Amino acid sequence: MANNNQNGKLSREEAGRLGGEATAKNHDKEFYQEIGEKGGEATSKNHGKDFYQEIGEKGGEATSKNHGKDFYQEIGEKGGEATSKNHDKDFYQEIGRKGGEARGNSNQSDSDGKMSREEAGRKGGEARARQRRDN
Repeated sequence: MANNNQNGKLSREEAGRLGGEATAKNHDKEFYQEIGEKGGEATSKNHGKDFYQEIGEKGGEATSKNHGKDFYQEIGEKGGEATSKNHDKDFYQEIGRKGGEARGNSNQSDSDGKMSREEAGRKGGEARARQRRDN
């Protein structure tokens, strides 16, 4: 039922809703993907890195307020599964090596008990290979 104002005209909200419904009936998924891409391109031309960092931070804060540990575990697991479908043992060894390099260049366990980059990469690659073999 239409939500008319005192002048017998549709309210802005009602007109928007009806317009959105009509557009949805006349267009498919590709239409929405195309206009979304165009909107993203226009936004990127008008905003710099700081804009995206700010909205990303705000989004992250809002998400953390609305979700608990289980949510993050679930999305981390889904991301890990998706990554493992697209990458092999060499990928995991490489990221392990890079992580080790970022941490330091020690070849042995540090005084704080952490593994060297080589050891972490080797163990990560072996664990990934076992997981793939078992699945």
